[in-house]
Amino acid sequence: MRTRNSMSWTAIFIAAAILGLAAWHYWPPGKVESMRVDGGRHLKFRTAGEQLEIYRNGGWRPFFAKGVNLGATLPGHDPGELPIDRATYERWFGMMAEMGANVVRVYTIQKPVFYQALVKYNQKHADRPLYFIQGVWSPEEAFRETGDALSEQARTAFRKEIADAVGAVYGSVTLPERPGKASGKYTVNAAPYLVAWHIGTEWDPELVVKTNKLHRNEPPYRGRYFQAKPDASPFESMIAEMIDTVAAGESGKGWLHPQTFTNWVTTDPLTHPGELLNNEDLVSVDPTHMEPVHWQAGYFASYHVYPYYPDFFRIDPTLMNVKDGQGRPDTYRAYLRKLKAYHRGMPVMVTEFGVPSSIGLAHLGNLGRDQGGHDEKEQGQIDAALYKEIVEEHFAGAILFSWQDEWFKKTWNTMHFELPAERRKYWLNVLTNEKMFGVLGMYPGKEGVLSVDGNLDDWDKLPKDDKMQWDQPAPGWNRITVTHDEAYVYVAAELTENFAPDREILHLGIDTLPGGNRHGTAMGNRKLDEGLETMITLGNDRESGIRIAADYDFHQRLYGQRYGMIPVGKEEKADDSGVFNPWKLAVGLKLEPPDARRTYPFEEVEVGRFRRGTTDPNSPDYNTLALWQASGRVVELRIPWMLMGFTDPSSLQVMAYGGKDLKSVKTEGIRLVPWIEKRAGGGIVGLGDGNSVYRVTDLPRYRWNSWNSVRYNERPKQSYEIMKDVYHQVPPP
Repeated sequence: MRTRNSMSWTAIFIAAAILGLAAWHYWPPGKVESMRVDGGRHLKFRTAGEQLEIYRNGGWRPFFAKGVNLGATLPGHDPGELPIDRATYERWFGMMAEMGANVVRVYTIQKPVFYQALVKYNQKHADRPLYFIQGVWSPEEAFRETGDALSEQARTAFRKEIADAVGAVYGSVTLPERPGKASGKYTVNAAPYLVAWHIGTEWDPELVVKTNKLHRNEPPYRGRYFQAKPDASPFESMIAEMIDTVAAGESGKGWLHPQTFTNWVTTDPLTHPGELLNNEDLVSVDPTHMEPVHWQAGYFASYHVYPYYPDFFRIDPTLMNVKDGQGRPDTYRAYLRKLKAYHRGMPVMVTEFGVPSSIGLAHLGNLGRDQGGHDEKEQGQIDAALYKEIVEEHFAGAILFSWQDEWFKKTWNTMHFELPAERRKYWLNVLTNEKMFGVLGMYPGKEGVLSVDGNLDDWDKLPKDDKMQWDQPAPGWNRITVTHDEAYVYVAAELTENFAPDREILHLGIDTLPGGNRHGTAMGNRKLDEGLETMITLGNDRESGIRIAADYDFHQRLYGQRYGMIPVGKEEKADDSGVFNPWKLAVGLKLEPPDARRTYPFEEVEVGRFRRGTTDPNSPDYNTLALWQASGRVVELRIPWMLMGFTDPSSLQVMAYGGKDLKSVKTEGIRLVPWIEKRAGGGIVGLGDGNSVYRVTDLPRYRWNSWNSVRYNERPKQSYEIMKDVYHQVPPP
């Protein structure tokens, strides 16, 4: 009898220990204050009316999500490699909190170290934790293969991704090694710090239309926790089903969290009379067409909203009625107001907003809020203005895009020029704006080593094998020194006399390939034995910049010769035309029916102008877009790789000649061809005496080895400090 009782008590003890361990795992005692609801489950966040609420100090309080989107990668890596370690996450979480963020959003399942670092950080900072929003990535491969979001293949893949995400957040799954996916043993329960689930990605409107057609007769989804309303489309039913799957997955884990799904302006439920492209106003994915059935944490709408895309933000007459403080139309605020009004009665969060700090730009926006073309200070000022408008229009949150710069990214108007495409991660193309949305800068290897400021003391500290020095390269030039990193070629020139832009213009020709211009207006009567692909001019602010040989100009080759959107003169197709074109990027394609609602002209902007200034962050004249500076006899510049024709400097690839065909070829290096043009009388100093052909082929080449790993320097941008101010002030913490 005594033995039986001992066994019974042992069993009871073991069972109690298991229950206690489970209780600690799903709700760490003393760590996170929460409210108990049905079934003993915990609630930390919920929706209430048009806002989110947080349970704090024994009651429910309004919660505005002021946050930042976190990417999964570092320079030199693709996102699927997930290279960020635990120490980096912990350090970044501290910087995010210092900036004033209370939420970090991730798009997909992260490695276990992310959740470990977040829980550890929050346990150390229990008074001001950093919460997170967990995304669940769409099964894009299944979507592409089937063209049907409700295919069994797509639904199975989506449900599997959801199950894995729930397991990762709750620390109750081991994920095997999979290409491009997170893996490992997840043992830490991060659910007490979860604000909401955020499923899906920006929806392809053609996928939505096709899914709706294929399943037009299917009834709306009815789930245990969420359902589609009678007026829901089949695609919206799919989303309701997946949200219900998330809810079902965590319903037995001890916590309930608000639910939302990714949406963007392209598939919003509004109509846009000013939209030009049919696809940008083709179909809606409407959050009001689904609802919770029995989910006490609630449900809200979320959108990615940028001020420059789609293009109707500049031209839609229905958005011109809201004015800013100077009486100018503020189309971003007008759109926010319409979006909020449509979703009356439910919370709406802007889960992406922002502009990049880059030389390149891809879309023009209202009030100068372009997609690129901003220095870091301008980036911060625009981001802060957008944030204030989101707050003032009574949204439930604003999540800035993004935390860190991401070198692997591409954008539509430079992707054809980055060859081979798979090597984008190894260099920083400052013409690709998508790479530079972060408030945490990921700068190339010479950042902090060289400053473009007209002082060459930092050049003297470079190892001899990290630079090429060329003494007395041409009349008027005493010395030229060259080096490079992952973003630029740096040139330090010492002249024989002080540089006086009012009296002279400096020219620096660049030769990377056989071909190009062997004569030109800026060369006077001089002739070269080998042509120039590009030519740099340094003078006053209006004329300083880089131009590209007309027959080499791959912008006009693509949009002129291949697509016929811009005129191309016969002389521009000829070798040695002598014409150097301004370096341009497309920002809007020529549109015509039936693809567009009406005809719209091709749009392009010049990006080859060189801004004078300093790149020393400690200087009051610091400007992150500065490309050159002069002081006395010293002229210092940094040249973005692509502006010289490079498609991938890490493998020494430059754009080849060949008309409308765009392909890369390996270069043997860079020849620099210096000369001086005198303003009075237009005399040329250099390039020989004019009586014989100047031998470019006798000049030295700057050469370097290919690279498969990168050096980079991380530093908060000026925009970080500006967002820090606005996050701490609006709304009050």
